[in-house]
Amino acid sequence: MISSNSIEDDYQFSYLKNRNKIHNIFFGFKIRLIMAVLTEKTLEEILSYLEKSINNLAKEAIGNLEFEGEIQVENFLQNQFEIRLENLLMAKSSSIHHLESGMKNKIIQRKQKIFDQISKQYKN
Repeated sequence: MISSNSIEDDYQFSYLKNRNKIHNIFFGFKIRLIMAVLTEKTLEEILSYLEKSINNLAKEAIGNLEFEGEIQVENFLQNQFEIRLENLLMAKSSSIHHLESGMKNKIIQRKQKIFDQISKQYKN
């Protein structure tokens, strides 16, 4: 008869199961503590860098023949904004999910400003 329990439950490997629980508790707590710290100055530096990066990418994308139409370029740039933002935040041991609502609002406003500028450039 086949047991519905895992090998860890049935045999001598129970210490692995307990060790993994302890590991997850310790490291999960440690990550939450580390991710809680991000200053306004650091966020401003990230957004400034991201703005330059997206503007440069927009110039290349607008001149590239692979993209057909403003919507396709904008979708590409918005995806790149999100990916690059998350990568920059992770480099600072943070995440968009761990920011205060005021910081999230600042990101949203800056993103809108960047894409309004890009839209004006694209139309010209």
